[in-house]
Amino acid sequence: MSGPGIPQFGAADLAGLLTPAAAADALADALRGGLDPEGCPRRTALAVPGGGELLLMPAASGPYAGVKIAGVQPGNPARGLPRITGSYLLLDGPTLRPLALLDGAALTALRTPAVSALALRHLLAAGRPPGRLVLFGAGPQAYGHLEAVLALREPAEVVVVARRPEPARELAAYARTLGPAARTGTAQDVAGADLVICCTTAREPLFDGRLVAPGATVVAVGSHEPGARETDTALVRRAAVYVESRAAALREAGDLLVPEAEGAIGPGHITGTLADLVTGRMPVGGAPGCPQLFKSVGMAWEDLAVAVALFEAAGASRET
Repeated sequence: MSGPGIPQFGAADLAGLLTPAAAADALADALRGGLDPEGCPRRTALAVPGGGELLLMPAASGPYAGVKIAGVQPGNPARGLPRITGSYLLLDGPTLRPLALLDGAALTALRTPAVSALALRHLLAAGRPPGRLVLFGAGPQAYGHLEAVLALREPAEVVVVARRPEPARELAAYARTLGPAARTGTAQDVAGADLVICCTTAREPLFDGRLVAPGATVVAVGSHEPGARETDTALVRRAAVYVESRAAALREAGDLLVPEAEGAIGPGHITGTLADLVTGRMPVGGAPGCPQLFKSVGMAWEDLAVAVALFEAAGASRET
């Protein structure tokens, strides 16, 4: 933490303050406290020179408000820079007095796996023996999701599928240090998977959805654009589909909007929402007769809930 004025928390300051499980708890608390994701403000996106995108994500709940300003620049990795940049300004709700400035990329890297972990708490069948996790991608979100899944339930095997072999091998080696057997693989490995997690920048489907077994769970977090998707129409058509918010999914989830445009599904194809699962409006424990798909686009209320938990955890750590 450095700088005059309000506290500023960089990635190094935030590291270790909150586990993905604790962040998932913060999200669950917000939903059980009555927060309605359907009323969350929509994301504002602005195209910028050079092919990047500027995102603005405001939210307010309880005694806090906040806004994330995030940049997404696909060309940055070639420059040795992160693809996602940005900051999160946390405010006191009643007065709108700034309380803290947090690293936006670090917040996103924690928030997204926490959302997935919260969904998986309810979607994974209770007591089911751990099997194969197929993880698409080898970037920060893939690492975060690996750790979040291992904190929830350790699979017998982790298979990493990525475009570039070396990052895939590095992630598989890291997974082995955490306990499970791990290797690199191909999209065909989804045929034997209990859990498939997609954390990529893909704009076209990553695998054949017909290979996914009934009872398997697929999590897709990589895109929030109507024309981009990581899963195909075959999977979506046969899956029980869960989302963070119906309104947000029907605006931004290309995984669902492309099949709908093809006439393969209708708007009512969504089975339920994260709030339905957390509050008990939907049954817990998996759907053995068909695959399950949780499609996440990332929402501002999630950023706020996790930012508040980080801010309060930082205050508690300073006092001890």
